[in-house]
Amino acid sequence: MPDVVVRPMRESDWPAVQRIYGEGIATGQATFEVEAPDWRRFDASRLASHRLVAQAPDIGLLGWAAVSAVSGRPAYSGVVEHSIYVSEAARNKRIGSALLRSLIASTEEGGIWTIQASVFPENEPSLRLHLAHGFRVVGRRERIARMAHGPAAGDWRDTVLIERRTQVL
Repeated sequence: MPDVVVRPMRESDWPAVQRIYGEGIATGQATFEVEAPDWRRFDASRLASHRLVAQAPDIGLLGWAAVSAVSGRPAYSGVVEHSIYVSEAARNKRIGSALLRSLIASTEEGGIWTIQASVFPENEPSLRLHLAHGFRVVGRRERIARMAHGPAAGDWRDTVLIERRTQVL
């Protein structure tokens, strides 16, 4: 996609971010969440300095990425869990790569040394994306939680725990 810009997320981006989040939820392959949160809950749970959107002129927002602290304990201040979502219309157009590269740069500049995530093993595009950007598989969490929505509602799901350690710090 031409002229895609990755920039910090603004509160005014929320309607598009929430829509893209909802598209990911609808796949049944992105999250255990049932619905996208409202802005206040999203804002309270994600670190403001590491929220990004991918935008193209005349098209609008194509995806977003954000991180959450994994713990309030000082020893884990450099460890975050991230989310990355690409709109249905922009999938397979390298938007995820642009967002992930920018998120890695943002977190490294901010002193973050570990980015982690849990991905459904069936979400092969996400796993390929992350492995291509220096993430590694740490392990598989079997039957970690049940799906609460979609065709798999009630089913136990595994997740693959992935992480990326910075080479900068």
